[in-house]
Amino acid sequence: MLFPSTSRQDKGLIPEGRLTGPMPWVLAIMMFLTLLAAATALAVNASAAHVNADLAGRVTVQIVEPDPEMRARQTQAAADALTASQLVQSVDVVPEQEVTQLLAPWIGSEGFDSSIPMPSMIDISLNGPASDSNLDALRDMLAGIAPAARVDAHGSWLKPVFDLLKSLQYLGLLLVLLLGFATSATVLLAARSALDTHRETINVLHLLGATDSQITTLFQRRIGLDAAFGGAIGAIAALAVILLIWSQMEDIGSGLLESGLLRWHDWVILALIPFAGIALAMFTARLTVMRALRKMM
Repeated sequence: MLFPSTSRQDKGLIPEGRLTGPMPWVLAIMMFLTLLAAATALAVNASAAHVNADLAGRVTVQIVEPDPEMRARQTQAAADALTASQLVQSVDVVPEQEVTQLLAPWIGSEGFDSSIPMPSMIDISLNGPASDSNLDALRDMLAGIAPAARVDAHGSWLKPVFDLLKSLQYLGLLLVLLLGFATSATVLLAARSALDTHRETINVLHLLGATDSQITTLFQRRIGLDAAFGGAIGAIAALAVILLIWSQMEDIGSGLLESGLLRWHDWVILALIPFAGIALAMFTARLTVMRALRKMM
């Protein structure tokens, strides 16, 4: 059971008053921030996984040859060799017009001249990942066919982006852990405060034969209810914010932003966090109260 069962008379021994103390509202803020940090980390992880899946087997072959005729021959020879290779799933020779459009933001649409050599580009998808061994095999295959060929994996261009996403994931996880620690500290202080407030009641209960475990159950239940109330408030507020941001990301329609939308198992993880917070609060309360009662004997 999430909350230890107690009789109606036992509940009256320790007044609960969930709305009167500051702890439920502090826990609500903690839960709100924890869910936002966890949702951010999960969204970043989803985005990184989506981008990595798209680029896992994508490779670009550039034919950097100043002579147009030789460049065209090498491009055709490379495309034919790549098409026949078992490593390659598909081959797409990028038209020169598209290459020009890709370079336009850097050199301007008016900066092109027939005297400027334009590289030929071949976009290929591998049957497997763009590993170093597969890339070396492609380079060896093209060395005698197209000496001017350069083989680059798409993922290598975005390595700084992946490093940033990984750092953001670790930061989100660190925030969740720190907020969990702060929640435990809040519960610890609240439990000690409750013990000091009801010290006389505890002494009377001891005289009447109550055990430390029974008294601990009373405090554990009270703090558990406070944690459940605060967790529910924080979870509802966090859900509203997450859904608002979700709708805005869908309206923008950007591929990178849409790739960061939470997946079904991410929602399961988020749904479990409030219950984990309640369990953590009750576990901390039980340890704190049991230790304090032993010192009182």
